[in-house]
Amino acid sequence: MKLITLALLLFGSCLAHSQEAIDLIESTLKLGISEEKEFYFGFAEGDQIVLNFEVIKGKSIGEVEVTEYPSFTKFTDYETSGITNKKLPVSKDGIYKFRIKNKGLSGKICKIHIQRIPLNEYTKNFNSEVYWRTLYDTTYYSKNENYLIRRDTTIVNVMDQTAKVHSFGNANGNKTTLNFTLPKNTKAWSYYIGVNQEGQQAYQDAVNDLSELASPIVKVLSKGNPLASLALGLPNYLVVAQRGEDIDYYIVTNENVNLFSSGQRFYYLKMGKVINAFNRMEQVSNDNFHVCLSNDNAVTGVMVLVKVTAIVVNEQWGNRSVQVPRVGERREAYLK
Repeated sequence: MKLITLALLLFGSCLAHSQEAIDLIESTLKLGISEEKEFYFGFAEGDQIVLNFEVIKGKSIGEVEVTEYPSFTKFTDYETSGITNKKLPVSKDGIYKFRIKNKGLSGKICKIHIQRIPLNEYTKNFNSEVYWRTLYDTTYYSKNENYLIRRDTTIVNVMDQTAKVHSFGNANGNKTTLNFTLPKNTKAWSYYIGVNQEGQQAYQDAVNDLSELASPIVKVLSKGNPLASLALGLPNYLVVAQRGEDIDYYIVTNENVNLFSSGQRFYYLKMGKVINAFNRMEQVSNDNFHVCLSNDNAVTGVMVLVKVTAIVVNEQWGNRSVQVPRVGERREAYLK
């Protein structure tokens, strides 16, 4: 009875693998120095993989490997010149990778033939084509970054001074210089120069117009200071005076003030011949700035009002650890 049962089992096994082999690839490969090629195929549970390989140019190939995807090695042969009817059983549906690597110092030409023998008619039409999709994995890492805690904007009146500038014919000379230093963290500044009563009145008119005509938000931000409004880029209420004595003025830095005083050529940031003048400036420096005044009137001296207002922005910064995403990309094989 036992012999009959064993015979039936062997007969069933032979029937199970009596299916014809199905070709998956039969190709001639050309591999350069250190080159490798990979092939991916799907197999059904119960299949038998049949591998034939032959080197037709060159003595041997460095490595032939069959791996159950993704990384379980099922068969490896090294420095081989050929593999004949190597059969590998398939225990479950899956993908297999066939890798051929040339480790020699010359190119090789090989033939490869891969087949599958289905277990039965049901798995005969199993789709062995392998498809690929791109997956994205997100991980996080810690990174220290600076961040702004607060920002305070301050209006600083840097200069508010009236200077006497003698006439051209005066024995004391017709030039006067005033200097100022901008506060640390100055982002912008503005100046006003006004000659005699006319120039001073023009400034006072701007103060009155700002108080009466400006919107509440402009009044608050500028604190009623026309130069602050100008430096902040808000509406400007300063106007050019049309009548009165004029003055030549120059705004300079560093050694240029000495060149001005000695009558030599010098570099200036701003200049003009004006009854009054005003401008917004963005050039900042740790060095001193100088307002240079020159009166070309032969007999009449003038009084010149000079005002400078700076917009100072102080920032408080902190440091914190943040989680930054890192997105990785990978390809994944799958069967349909």
